[in-house]
Amino acid sequence: MKLNVHERGDGDKVALLIHGGMSDYRTWHAVEDDLIARGYRVIAPDLRGHGLSPRGEYRPELLADDLVENLPTGADLAIGHSLGGLSLALAADRLRPARAVYSDPGFRLENMPPNASAFMLAMVANATGDSVRAMNPRWSDADVAAELAGFALFDRDFFALTEKGTALGYLPASAVVPSLVQLADPSLCISPETAEELLANGFEIRTVKGAGHCIHRDDFDGFMASLDGWI
Repeated sequence: MKLNVHERGDGDKVALLIHGGMSDYRTWHAVEDDLIARGYRVIAPDLRGHGLSPRGEYRPELLADDLVENLPTGADLAIGHSLGGLSLALAADRLRPARAVYSDPGFRLENMPPNASAFMLAMVANATGDSVRAMNPRWSDADVAAELAGFALFDRDFFALTEKGTALGYLPASAVVPSLVQLADPSLCISPETAEELLANGFEIRTVKGAGHCIHRDDFDGFMASLDGWI
Protein backbone atom coordinates (compact mmCIF):
# COMPACT_ATOMS: atom_id res chain seq x y z
CA MET A 1 0.00 0.00 0.00
CA LYS A 2 1.27 3.46 -0.89
CA LEU A 3 1.45 5.48 2.33
CA ASN A 4 1.49 9.20 2.92
CA VAL A 5 5.11 9.90 3.89
CA HIS A 6 6.32 13.14 5.44
CA GLU A 7 9.95 14.14 4.84
CA ARG A 8 11.87 17.09 6.23
CA GLY A 9 15.49 18.08 6.71
CA ASP A 10 18.55 17.82 4.53
CA GLY A 11 21.09 16.24 6.88
CA ASP A 12 23.43 13.43 5.94
CA LYS A 13 21.81 11.00 8.40
CA VAL A 14 18.34 9.45 7.99
CA ALA A 15 15.83 8.88 10.80
CA LEU A 16 12.58 6.95 10.39
CA LEU A 17 9.80 7.89 12.84
CA ILE A 18 6.82 5.50 13.09
CA HIS A 19 3.83 6.82 15.03
CA GLY A 20 1.46 4.95 17.32
CA GLY A 21 -2.22 4.17 16.97
CA MET A 22 -4.75 6.98 16.40
CA SER A 23 -1.95 9.45 15.57
CA ASP A 24 -0.13 10.44 12.41
CA TYR A 25 3.31 11.79 11.57
CA ARG A 26 2.59 15.07 13.37
CA THR A 27 2.92 13.38 16.76
CA TRP A 28 6.71 13.54 16.20
CA HIS A 29 6.97 17.31 15.68
CA ALA A 30 9.26 18.02 18.65
CA VAL A 31 11.41 14.92 18.07
CA GLU A 32 11.62 15.83 14.39
CA ASP A 33 12.87 19.34 15.18
CA ASP A 34 15.52 17.96 17.52
CA LEU A 35 16.76 15.33 15.09
CA ILE A 36 16.96 17.80 12.22
CA ALA A 37 19.07 20.07 14.43
CA ARG A 38 21.37 17.06 14.96
CA GLY A 39 21.87 16.60 11.23
CA TYR A 40 19.16 14.11 10.33
CA ARG A 41 16.72 13.96 7.46
CA VAL A 42 13.45 12.77 8.97
CA ILE A 43 11.08 10.41 7.17
CA ALA A 44 7.78 9.78 8.95
CA PRO A 45 4.91 7.82 7.38
CA ASP A 46 1.24 7.74 8.25
CA LEU A 47 0.36 4.08 8.89
CA ARG A 48 -2.54 2.65 6.90
CA GLY A 49 -5.83 3.80 8.42
CA HIS A 50 -4.12 6.89 9.86
CA GLY A 51 -3.51 10.42 8.63
CA LEU A 52 -3.64 10.76 4.87
CA SER A 53 -2.75 7.13 4.14
CA PRO A 54 -5.32 4.79 2.57
CA ARG A 55 -7.67 2.54 4.50
CA GLY A 56 -7.63 -1.23 4.11
CA GLU A 57 -7.26 -4.51 5.93
CA TYR A 58 -5.69 -4.11 9.36
CA ARG A 59 -3.17 -6.71 10.51
CA PRO A 60 0.26 -6.09 12.07
CA GLU A 61 2.00 -7.96 9.27
CA LEU A 62 0.46 -5.66 6.67
CA LEU A 63 1.57 -2.57 8.60
CA ALA A 64 5.11 -3.93 8.52
CA ASP A 65 4.89 -4.71 4.80
CA ASP A 66 3.79 -1.12 4.18
CA LEU A 67 6.87 0.20 5.97
CA VAL A 68 9.14 -1.96 3.84
CA GLU A 69 7.39 -0.82 0.68
CA ASN A 70 7.52 2.89 1.50
CA LEU A 71 10.67 3.51 3.55
CA PRO A 72 14.37 3.28 2.68
CA THR A 73 16.51 0.46 3.95
CA GLY A 74 19.64 1.10 5.97
CA ALA A 75 18.50 4.26 7.78
CA ASP A 76 20.79 5.49 10.53
CA LEU A 77 17.97 5.42 13.07
CA ALA A 78 14.40 4.12 13.31
CA ILE A 79 12.04 4.92 16.19
CA GLY A 80 8.63 3.30 16.56
CA HIS A 81 6.09 4.19 19.26
CA SER A 82 3.45 1.73 20.52
CA LEU A 83 1.76 0.28 17.41
CA GLY A 84 4.59 1.82 15.40
CA GLY A 85 7.04 -0.12 17.53
CA LEU A 86 5.26 -3.38 16.78
CA SER A 87 5.19 -2.54 13.06
CA LEU A 88 8.87 -1.60 13.07
CA ALA A 89 9.85 -4.80 14.88
CA LEU A 90 8.05 -6.89 12.26
CA ALA A 91 9.90 -5.02 9.50
CA ALA A 92 13.33 -4.60 11.10
CA ASP A 93 14.92 -7.58 9.41
CA ARG A 94 14.02 -6.07 6.03
CA LEU A 95 14.52 -2.36 6.76
CA ARG A 96 17.82 -3.01 8.56
CA PRO A 97 18.28 0.38 10.26
CA ALA A 98 21.64 0.89 11.93
CA ARG A 99 19.80 1.39 15.26
CA ALA A 100 16.21 0.75 16.27
CA VAL A 101 14.34 2.27 19.20
CA TYR A 102 11.04 0.82 20.38
CA SER A 103 9.20 3.36 22.54
CA ASP A 104 6.72 1.61 24.87
CA PRO A 105 6.09 -0.84 22.02
CA GLY A 106 2.84 -2.76 21.54
CA PHE A 107 4.47 -6.20 21.55
CA ARG A 108 2.21 -7.66 24.22
CA LEU A 109 -0.80 -5.67 25.32
CA GLU A 110 -0.42 -7.01 28.83
CA ASN A 111 -1.44 -3.95 30.79
CA MET A 112 -4.37 -2.85 28.62
CA PRO A 113 -7.50 -2.52 30.77
CA PRO A 114 -10.72 -4.39 29.92
CA ASN A 115 -12.88 -2.70 27.27
CA ALA A 116 -9.93 -0.55 26.20
CA SER A 117 -11.11 -0.41 22.59
CA ALA A 118 -14.56 0.89 23.55
CA PHE A 119 -12.94 3.51 25.77
CA MET A 120 -10.58 4.64 23.00
CA LEU A 121 -13.39 4.77 20.45
CA ALA A 122 -15.39 7.07 22.71
CA MET A 123 -12.27 9.13 23.42
CA VAL A 124 -11.65 9.72 19.72
CA ALA A 125 -15.30 10.37 18.90
CA ASN A 126 -15.76 12.95 21.67
CA ALA A 127 -12.32 14.55 21.72
CA THR A 128 -11.92 18.27 22.34
CA GLY A 129 -8.92 20.35 23.23
CA ASP A 130 -10.10 20.36 26.84
CA SER A 131 -10.56 16.58 27.00
CA VAL A 132 -7.14 15.88 25.50
CA ARG A 133 -5.55 18.38 27.86
CA ALA A 134 -7.32 16.85 30.87
CA MET A 135 -5.99 13.39 30.02
CA ASN A 136 -2.50 14.67 29.19
CA PRO A 137 -1.71 17.67 31.39
CA ARG A 138 2.02 17.61 30.58
CA TRP A 139 1.56 17.93 26.81
CA SER A 140 2.37 21.11 24.92
CA ASP A 141 -0.28 23.00 22.96
CA ALA A 142 1.30 21.64 19.78
CA ASP A 143 0.96 18.09 21.11
CA VAL A 144 -2.73 18.61 21.86
CA ALA A 145 -3.29 20.05 18.37
CA ALA A 146 -1.46 17.11 16.77
CA GLU A 147 -3.60 14.66 18.75
CA LEU A 148 -6.84 16.26 17.59
CA ALA A 149 -5.62 16.33 13.99
CA GLY A 150 -4.70 12.65 14.17
CA PHE A 151 -8.06 11.71 15.69
CA ALA A 152 -9.91 13.56 12.92
CA LEU A 153 -8.22 11.46 10.21
CA PHE A 154 -8.15 8.10 12.01
CA ASP A 155 -10.22 5.21 10.65
CA ARG A 156 -12.18 3.94 13.62
CA ASP A 157 -12.52 0.49 12.01
CA PHE A 158 -8.86 0.10 12.94
CA PHE A 159 -9.85 -0.49 16.58
CA ALA A 160 -10.36 -4.20 15.96
CA LEU A 161 -6.56 -4.47 15.87
CA THR A 162 -6.21 -2.96 19.34
CA GLU A 163 -8.37 -5.55 21.11
CA LYS A 164 -6.46 -7.28 23.85
CA GLY A 165 -5.17 -10.55 22.46
CA THR A 166 -4.65 -9.47 18.84
CA ALA A 167 -0.89 -9.01 19.24
CA LEU A 168 -0.64 -10.80 22.59
CA GLY A 169 2.17 -13.30 22.54
CA TYR A 170 4.33 -11.48 19.97
CA LEU A 171 7.87 -10.83 21.07
CA PRO A 172 10.95 -10.36 18.87
CA ALA A 173 13.08 -13.45 19.25
CA SER A 174 16.23 -11.42 18.81
CA ALA A 175 17.44 -7.90 18.16
CA VAL A 176 18.24 -8.15 14.46
CA VAL A 177 19.93 -4.73 14.68
CA PRO A 178 21.19 -2.86 17.77
CA SER A 179 17.92 -2.17 19.56
CA LEU A 180 16.67 -0.17 22.53
CA VAL A 181 13.32 -0.71 24.22
CA GLN A 182 12.27 2.50 25.95
CA LEU A 183 9.58 2.00 28.58
CA ALA A 184 7.05 4.31 30.18
CA ASP A 185 6.65 4.21 33.96
CA PRO A 186 4.65 2.04 34.20
CA SER A 187 4.52 0.65 30.67
CA LEU A 188 1.11 0.26 29.07
CA CYS A 189 2.28 -2.71 27.00
CA ILE A 190 5.32 -4.40 28.53
CA SER A 191 5.33 -6.14 31.93
CA PRO A 192 8.52 -6.43 34.00
CA GLU A 193 8.64 -10.12 33.08
CA THR A 194 8.45 -9.35 29.35
CA ALA A 195 11.12 -6.68 29.78
CA GLU A 196 13.38 -9.37 31.21
CA GLU A 197 12.66 -11.57 28.18
CA LEU A 198 13.57 -8.72 25.85
CA LEU A 199 16.77 -8.14 27.75
CA ALA A 200 17.65 -11.82 27.37
CA ASN A 201 16.85 -11.56 23.65
CA GLY A 202 19.50 -8.87 23.17
CA PHE A 203 17.53 -5.64 23.63
CA GLU A 204 18.73 -2.81 25.85
CA ILE A 205 16.01 -1.62 28.25
CA ARG A 206 15.66 1.93 29.56
CA THR A 207 12.75 3.37 31.55
CA VAL A 208 11.74 7.03 31.54
CA LYS A 209 10.67 7.53 35.14
CA GLY A 210 7.24 9.04 35.60
CA ALA A 211 6.43 9.21 31.89
CA GLY A 212 3.16 8.00 30.40
CA HIS A 213 2.73 5.79 27.35
CA CYS A 214 3.38 8.63 24.87
CA ILE A 215 6.81 9.28 26.34
CA HIS A 216 7.90 11.73 23.63
CA ARG A 217 4.96 14.00 24.47
CA ASP A 218 4.63 13.36 28.18
CA ASP A 219 8.29 14.03 28.98
CA PHE A 220 10.15 15.22 25.89
CA ASP A 221 13.36 15.95 27.77
CA GLY A 222 13.28 12.54 29.42
CA PHE A 223 12.56 10.90 26.08
CA MET A 224 15.57 12.52 24.44
CA ALA A 225 17.85 11.93 27.42
CA SER A 226 17.03 8.21 27.38
CA LEU A 227 18.26 8.07 23.76
CA ASP A 228 21.76 9.12 24.74
CA GLY A 229 24.16 7.04 22.66
CA TRP A 230 21.43 6.00 20.24
CA ILE A 231 20.92 9.16 18.19
